Amino acid sequence: MTLAAKQPRPDTQTDLDQIWFTRCPVPTASGIAYKLGWLSDEFAADGLPVSTLQEARQLGHHHYDHELPGLFREGGNVPALAARAARAAGAPSRLIGLTWIEEWQTILVRPDSGIRRPQDLKGKRLALPAWGETRPGSIARAMSLHGYKGALSLAGLGFDDVDLVEVALQDQERAANPQEGLQRLWSGLDYLVRGEVDAVYVKGASAADAARRLGLVVGIDLDLIAEPRYRINNGTPRPITVHQSLLDNHFDLVVRFLAQTLNAADWAANNREALNAILEEETRAGSAGVAEAYRGDFHTTLAPDLSSQRLEFLDTQKDFLYLHGFLERDFSIADWVDPRPLQAAHELLAKRRA
Repeated sequence: MTLAAKQPRPDTQTDLDQIWFTRCPVPTASGIAYKLGWLSDEFAADGLPVSTLQEARQLGHHHYDHELPGLFREGGNVPALAARAARAAGAPSRLIGLTWIEEWQTILVRPDSGIRRPQDLKGKRLALPAWGETRPGSIARAMSLHGYKGALSLAGLGFDDVDLVEVALQDQERAANPQEGLQRLWSGLDYLVRGEVDAVYVKGASAADAARRLGLVVGIDLDLIAEPRYRINNGTPRPITVHQSLLDNHFDLVVRFLAQTLNAADWAANNREALNAILEEETRAGSAGVAEAYRGDFHTTLAPDLSSQRLEFLDTQKDFLYLHGFLERDFSIADWVDPRPLQAAHELLAKRRA
């Protein structure tokens, strides 16, 4: 049976024969649990293989629409929020966890730019990636716009104080390798090298590698700002979401999946060197990029939670995306959250360790 034939119909199927999960190329507890083999081990006795959407390209669109009932998604909030807002009732997903990972949110410039502080951005040309084919697919544009807002707000500036220069999206599919493909997400970098813009927002290990390769430097390091609200963006906070039917029909599987993510987060906190080796593959970056992008004690903060602060930050991101046209409609974050699985996962993990 092909993978496409095994795809369940969201409106009818309650039995599962496969667990899917998807994550972005960033540090995630679910990705680590998968790489360590813990997710596969957890569900082996149930006869449920665990696979990623990254391994089944024909199902990749579910990373954006969340219509696959057996899917766990730990990824950027732009597609998750857009899917929830995509129709009158919203995509049938529920928010079961949030993570916050500092991952080298920076504004890159040329070495001779003179841009070193947020106030230096006034009057400058900032690269803004073009709209994608869909709102959920316009992630680069959404990230750049909110990244600039964070920096500009520090200096009491707004979008009217800068020149947002729309730059064409690059074809990631034509990249020579996965690492270059992810670097091409930041389509403004070539414009910056050519002097057609003055600054480009980027994040992550692959962007650090690209900056080094292109001779660009960090003008403004958003990660160094003490107040995290200036770094609210696609991955901060990053949601873990599931299809409503998975909770309705297989609540125990959701709890066990989350228990393994919590277990992986604990492992990461005590295995920094081994974690970095996993992240080189997960982020499609080199060791230098991983070391530069993931600094300090980030490895101790991979566990999901549903704290009031993270929910407030997600609400801020949702409002920003709606204001700037990335969401079809507004909706309540509180109505989207289901805290029960994460609470039960903590209880299960404590019981297993007792």
